[in-house]
Amino acid sequence: MKLGIVIFPSKKLQDQANSFRKRYDPSYSLIPPHLTLKASFSASEDQIEQLTVLLDEISNNFDPFVMKTTKFSSFKPVNNVIYFKIDASEELDELQKMINEKIPSESSEYAFVPHITIGQQLSNDEHSDVYGSLRMNQFNYEETIDRFHLLYQLENGSWTVYETFRLGKE
Repeated sequence: MKLGIVIFPSKKLQDQANSFRKRYDPSYSLIPPHLTLKASFSASEDQIEQLTVLLDEISNNFDPFVMKTTKFSSFKPVNNVIYFKIDASEELDELQKMINEKIPSESSEYAFVPHITIGQQLSNDEHSDVYGSLRMNQFNYEETIDRFHLLYQLENGSWTVYETFRLGKE
């Protein structure tokens, strides 16, 4: 089974991201706006039960934290992705690091850059036009993150929540 671990932002931030994703992200209908903590990986049914126990333990080690979004950014020239840049924070970096250390899988080809994708698979011209107009805008948003989610991929390519993990000790 194909799995992933993400943070879903508040509805307000998701609505803002979706206002762009509808036009610029072909994955719009497959998964809501999210911040990826661990990119897709495979696990068997037996491994998923162990994973949920492990993720529950990890979630107990972290308190809720503030996530700040301040601007639009891009991964160009590596690829034509436009995103909401999430300001780095010690809590977010440590959470992502611990999840990836405790759940081994193929290592990612990219360093962890906290972001919420709003456009991808754009042509060079389209990327240039869209990013050129968006990067002039300030985008200041702040919210408290108190959970993350283990997702699994359905046969149609869409993703859905398998289990949610609340940050902090119960």
